[in-house]
Amino acid sequence: MDSVPCSLALFFISLALIIVVHLYLRGTFRKAEEYHLTGMPASDPHFFEAIASLSDSLITEGAITHFWSDIDDIQTARLRLMFQAQESIQFETFIMTPGKRTEAFATVLKQKAAAGVTVQVLADSYGASSLPTTYWQELKNAGVQVRFFNPFTIRDPLGYLRRNHRKLLIVDQQTAMIGGAGVADLWDGHDGHDGRVPWYDFEIELQGAATSLLAGFFWQHWLSTGGHVDLNKYRMEHSKAIAAAPMLITPGEDPSTADSPIRSLLHLCITAAQTRLWIASPYLLPDKATCKALATMRQQGVDVRILTMGPKSDKPYVYYTSRERYGPLLQHGIKIHEYQPSMMHAKILLVDDDWVSLGSANLDPRSFFHNDELNLGVAAPNLIQQVEDFFEQGFGDSELVQSQTWRKRPIKERLTGRLANLVYWQL
Repeated sequence: MDSVPCSLALFFISLALIIVVHLYLRGTFRKAEEYHLTGMPASDPHFFEAIASLSDSLITEGAITHFWSDIDDIQTARLRLMFQAQESIQFETFIMTPGKRTEAFATVLKQKAAAGVTVQVLADSYGASSLPTTYWQELKNAGVQVRFFNPFTIRDPLGYLRRNHRKLLIVDQQTAMIGGAGVADLWDGHDGHDGRVPWYDFEIELQGAATSLLAGFFWQHWLSTGGHVDLNKYRMEHSKAIAAAPMLITPGEDPSTADSPIRSLLHLCITAAQTRLWIASPYLLPDKATCKALATMRQQGVDVRILTMGPKSDKPYVYYTSRERYGPLLQHGIKIHEYQPSMMHAKILLVDDDWVSLGSANLDPRSFFHNDELNLGVAAPNLIQQVEDFFEQGFGDSELVQSQTWRKRPIKERLTGRLANLVYWQL
């Protein structure tokens, strides 16, 4: 009778040993090298080239035509842009869940596919796992091409940890939208909290040569999931009437601790600050190197402020884990603003009056070392002003964390945060 428990115990011990050996061989326990970087001002004429070369980014040009911070406006703009498509719709995202937003998306996608538009949808296999098979089958029956990023396979179970965290919509390879919002009713505030205050997030629309590069990045993922790409349909011509400005696109793809374009990008932005560094990151889990870089900027007199999620978080355990890491930041006088009305989900860096980096990347190890991300950098004055207004509104709706109050946080919160911090690099 005792043989069954013994066999199970032996099985789990063997499984644990295999996992540990696998992680060891992959270099998981290798000591990380210090990340030393002294930046240059974003106003420096060589800043574009320096940040591009060190972060594996591409220099291009384009025009920011819209900036939205209202969730309903964002979702409406996406549907309107897709409805205007004449040739192609390319869409990839991380989160898609059942609800009115996904149904509205399906309606437009099916209409455009029936009209002869090439419609390609690339959803993360984990982030879209709650949608039923019937949803995808109806899209396919209407002519929509559907692929899933990195589905689970027993041949590479740990590889499933890699996720596609990008949010990208491209129509006719002429207009693109980038931001933080998924296709889910969560963003409308329907998340179980009291009231229905929408999440605080953003989306931008851009046109110009940058959209051709974005289409290529989409196709890289499309090919990796088994999709077909016809390069004869790749467009390089764009409207000359657009007031284009230099842009930087950082496709953080399949990163590692040794080679992380997103980490390099964000550290370069941090160290570029001369007077102001405002950061929006909901999942705030900075490693030691990032904390040190932020502290150095503050010691140099830079106004360092962080806008992050508050208690109305979609992932309370991540909120507690994040709060557990506030100590070194507060100690150096960095201001942490916790958004109060609902979930704060935007990912933006504002450097002085000279530079904005925005997209899908958080200030956390998952964005640095595990996820495929997509950030856009630009020095456009109109966008800088809109982003500044976004921050000012966010700060006004937030509670500034005080060191004395933070040290007295509840024991349950502390325990949850400390336990989760044991595996914080995977949250």
